[in-house]
Amino acid sequence: MLIGLGLLLLTGYIGGKVVSSVGLPPLIGMLTVGVLMGPYVLNILDSDLLLVSQDIRTFALIIILLRAGLGIKKEQIRKVGVIALKMSIIPCILEGFTVMGLAYYLLGFSFSEAGMLGFIIAAVSPAVVVPSMIDLKEKRYGEDKQIPTLLLTGTSIDDVIAITFFTFFVGLETQTGHTSLVKNLLSIPFNILVGILLGAVIAYVFVYIFNKRSKNHSEKLVLLLSLTIIFVKWGDYTGIASLLGVMTIGFLLLEKVPTQAQTFSTALNGLWFFLQILLFALVGSEVDITKALDAGLSGVLIIIIGLLARSLGVWLVTMNSGLDIKERFFV
Repeated sequence: MLIGLGLLLLTGYIGGKVVSSVGLPPLIGMLTVGVLMGPYVLNILDSDLLLVSQDIRTFALIIILLRAGLGIKKEQIRKVGVIALKMSIIPCILEGFTVMGLAYYLLGFSFSEAGMLGFIIAAVSPAVVVPSMIDLKEKRYGEDKQIPTLLLTGTSIDDVIAITFFTFFVGLETQTGHTSLVKNLLSIPFNILVGILLGAVIAYVFVYIFNKRSKNHSEKLVLLLSLTIIFVKWGDYTGIASLLGVMTIGFLLLEKVPTQAQTFSTALNGLWFFLQILLFALVGSEVDITKALDAGLSGVLIIIIGLLARSLGVWLVTMNSGLDIKERFFV
């Protein structure tokens, strides 16, 4: 497994560099390397590595969301709070139901299958959006109107919306009990609130501990990551918005212990450098390219129309938001 891990890191790094040299995001090269090395093409990767792929990807996601939280300040949240909430709901719903309708009528999917597909595609990937927005924040782009912060916060809640609708359609497909859309929708604010509150509780526990131990930032980081991982896995089991809670932990640490938060952010930045390679390469390794090609032009068309529907939702949400035309196109 170690040889496969080393090869994945090396080739993923090279793939990212090659792609970025022509002006494209490095993750495209990393994904491509994963597809080629995965079991559906060259089958180079050890099966043991693929078995732990999900856990490695989850760990990478925790790192980048924690780092995102460590870069968001209270006044920034106040500035974009309402529009971020609308951004997380309206575009996701428009894209999800648009793809659902297209899959139902064009691909012949059942109602529940089309709904599942719609909200799988509608879910925004924090692993893609968050690093890009952190990079913009560090370069001070869009900071006057807090555009990166708007997209950072909206991304996390967007996933909660998509997962809720996806769960509803899974229930319709499996017919496990009486699935209620209203009940699922009402669970959204509950799951978000509980995720944020538990993240806040954990953050204050950390603040107390960190204030008691003034030295050895490495020990503090180990404690922070350990409990955050347990929190996220427990959140996956219970259905609460634990990833939003992770951002809350980072946000409150920056608020309460800013010096230590900056130290943690620097350390997490180093971890993310190699974890992003594993994340995107392992995602690519799970892509069965033959099935992707089977979707053909209709599959591509569905994705494009879904993105147009999402763009319409974003355009509606950003009306009267203070953003100019170029900024709204960027969002």
